[in-house]
Amino acid sequence: MRVPRYGGGRLWRRPGPITRGITLVTTAVALVAVVLTGVTAWYLVRTGAEAQQRDQLGRQAEVLSRTPALSELLLDREQRLAGSNGQQVAVVVPGGETVGPATAAVDDRTRTRLLGGEAVSTEASLNGTHVLVEGRPAPGGGAVVLTQPYVVVHDSVARMRRALPLPLAVGLVGGGLAGLLLARRLSRPLTAAATTARRLAEGERGLRAAPGGPRELTDLTGALNVLDKALAHSENRQREFLLSVSHELRTPLTATLGYAEALADGVVGPQELPMVGETLLSETRRLERFVQDLLDLAHLETDDFRVETRPVDLDALVGKAGTVWADRCARHGVVFRVERPGRALTVETDGVRVRQMIDGLAENALRVTPAGAPLVLALTPDGDGARLQVRDGGPGLTPEDAAVAFERGTLHARYQGVRPVGTGLGLAIVHRLAQRLGGTVTARGHGPEGGACFTVRVPGRPGDGLTH
Repeated sequence: MRVPRYGGGRLWRRPGPITRGITLVTTAVALVAVVLTGVTAWYLVRTGAEAQQRDQLGRQAEVLSRTPALSELLLDREQRLAGSNGQQVAVVVPGGETVGPATAAVDDRTRTRLLGGEAVSTEASLNGTHVLVEGRPAPGGGAVVLTQPYVVVHDSVARMRRALPLPLAVGLVGGGLAGLLLARRLSRPLTAAATTARRLAEGERGLRAAPGGPRELTDLTGALNVLDKALAHSENRQREFLLSVSHELRTPLTATLGYAEALADGVVGPQELPMVGETLLSETRRLERFVQDLLDLAHLETDDFRVETRPVDLDALVGKAGTVWADRCARHGVVFRVERPGRALTVETDGVRVRQMIDGLAENALRVTPAGAPLVLALTPDGDGARLQVRDGGPGLTPEDAAVAFERGTLHARYQGVRPVGTGLGLAIVHRLAQRLGGTVTARGHGPEGGACFTVRVPGRPGDGLTH
């Protein structure tokens, strides 16, 4: 089954919680932006209106200052400028006298600045009215001054402020719509990803979350697709492992049950009792070993697995292990050899776990090594730590085998019925032990002796190593 694509199905017909949430947030942001813009514009309107009126009045004064005949004509008639919204004019003659209806708005300081050739932009009171004053010096001397009631600025401000709500409202509505569109664009892949994750949690596999949206959301859907494949792979491996475990348990249980029923029915004669007892003991020990391997592996997967580190002489440890395995190999006709420095090689590690890895690898090697072939346990220094090797003269491993050698049950399932196999858990236990000790274990298909070669890197601390 597939997750519905974006834009189709009932899932997208009404906004979900994510869409509503993102829309509310973006609308709130737009509202805050509109309010701040409105407040700022409300106060800037006055400055802008005044600057506009001053600029217009200044340009008119500049024109009149360059056409003295026009200003004199206006003064002679004592008229206001036609269509000038209450503008009045005054002329400062080169001698310093000021004439015209706006004379009262020109004080001594303004007159001095104008006669000095400086433009003037100020405010004053004219006949009890607050006015803007703009003065411009004339090229031939003197100056022209224009005034305009400040109420014109108030009127302009009022008009501009009355026009503010509409664009602000449009901006707010636009922000809300943009937020809704953004929310839908973001929520669709998120909702699809959530649906996919929920279905994965419910056990569905083979799902495919369609990518879409920003890069982060595309990465999320990609990760879900990878997770789907990983879960399917892991569950397949777990299923195969359980099948392998059930098979491994069934064989000794069948033998044990058969002999037990024979004993219960009294069909086993006295002369057969030793053989039956030996078979029951062997199968019981086989079951015990398998259960112990399962417990060890489960224990290694937990966080409370204890590793007790202390200075360990690996040379002495390998020597003791060699004594035990030399005897076991001799009983199978396998030629056993130990290669070690012959002097103390002390490393800070857990000696019990190192011995457990040696035994696991040696048992695995002995199982597949034919009589007369070699089995080697080697120890060499490696930086601050040491390197342990178990090599055999058995059939070895293919490159494909080496790649999956430490996956529980994989080689067991692959070679069951072809060559001697154990519980299928030994190499997995060695791998987890090496990791818990901070080291590594690797497998090579063919070593110097012709068979497989397993190498364990036991790390140490700076200062560890060969000691005499």
